[in-house]
Amino acid sequence: MQLMMYIGNDLIESVTVNQESLRVPGYLGSFKRNLKVKYRELIQQYPDPPEFLVVEPTPMPVEHRKAS
Repeated sequence: MQLMMYIGNDLIESVTVNQESLRVPGYLGSFKRNLKVKYRELIQQYPDPPEFLVVEPTPMPVEHRKAS
């Protein structure tokens, strides 16, 4: 799984997180705090706070179509 940090429409960084640890209190918070510290100067340049999203990237199946 990936924790992604966005500022506006821009993806700033994505970090891998352990799916089994998501239920542990503070697990995601520690990643979010580290990213906020790392990008503090960039965050200060924007009026809106950063947004975080947790996703599991899965490859999309490719459909093969026959030409008519």
